[in-house]
Amino acid sequence: MKPKITVIGSINVDLITKVNQWPKPGETMTADAFLQMHGGKGGNQAVASARLGADAVMLGCVGEDSFGQEAVDHLKNENVRVDHVGRIPGAHTGLAFITLAENDNQIIVAPGANYACTPDWIVNHEEVIAESDVILMQMEIPLPTVAKAAEIARKHGVKVILNPAPFQLIDKTLLALVDVLTPNEHEYAQLKPSLSDFTGDLIVTRGDKGVAFIKNDQEIVKPGYQVEVVDTTGAGDTFNGALAAKWAETGSLEAAIDFAIVASALSVTKSGAQGGMPTLKDIHAFTETRRTRE
Repeated sequence: MKPKITVIGSINVDLITKVNQWPKPGETMTADAFLQMHGGKGGNQAVASARLGADAVMLGCVGEDSFGQEAVDHLKNENVRVDHVGRIPGAHTGLAFITLAENDNQIIVAPGANYACTPDWIVNHEEVIAESDVILMQMEIPLPTVAKAAEIARKHGVKVILNPAPFQLIDKTLLALVDVLTPNEHEYAQLKPSLSDFTGDLIVTRGDKGVAFIKNDQEIVKPGYQVEVVDTTGAGDTFNGALAAKWAETGSLEAAIDFAIVASALSVTKSGAQGGMPTLKDIHAFTETRRTRE
């Protein structure tokens, strides 16, 4: 039976421009290319989990616009279950405006319907959470909703992974309900002063340098892989989706980290937040190739 991952979070459409270098303040620049792709940290992580063998369920909201229908259809085509995606009258589907330059990205998000994911809305989906092996969340929906979902998960003995992105301060009540926290280096630097009482596991993602796994005040550094970088958008989401899928499957967080490092490395070799997200076949091929070279 496939592990059941319920992803609670944002669903966006990504509007992407590519330029050779970052524009200066006040500068108008002609883009080298424009792409429209599907994203949102929640949607991305659900797709990553589904491609890697999980029974992925999406809890989130879109608008009653063409973007929303396209987003739902896309998730369904990626084998993500969309029965619990809400369609919100009068709201636009979330949009992310992404600029790519110099092997990095900058992102501005217009949340739209994502902010209709309220605590009351999540309470209506308690049964979905209760039936999960792991719930995976981010912070592109209201933080009180994240807290309510974590509370429901704890009530039913369901493991909680929280990817604290984009950065917001997290209070102790929510932190006490989180089993695994996965900030990147920048988020960790901002969160560190408030983590003195955090008793869960901490995984700090560090790009091509891999991750730092901090457990019981002991730090284990796990290196990354050197690959040809095309687009770093979505690498963190791939890591989190892969982590959730493998952790739910094996019960070993350390094995899940190793698996997720490979997945995130492969994700940056193609364009788009979801464009490079690997399948199990891709990961097996990558690891086998490295094994034969060693």
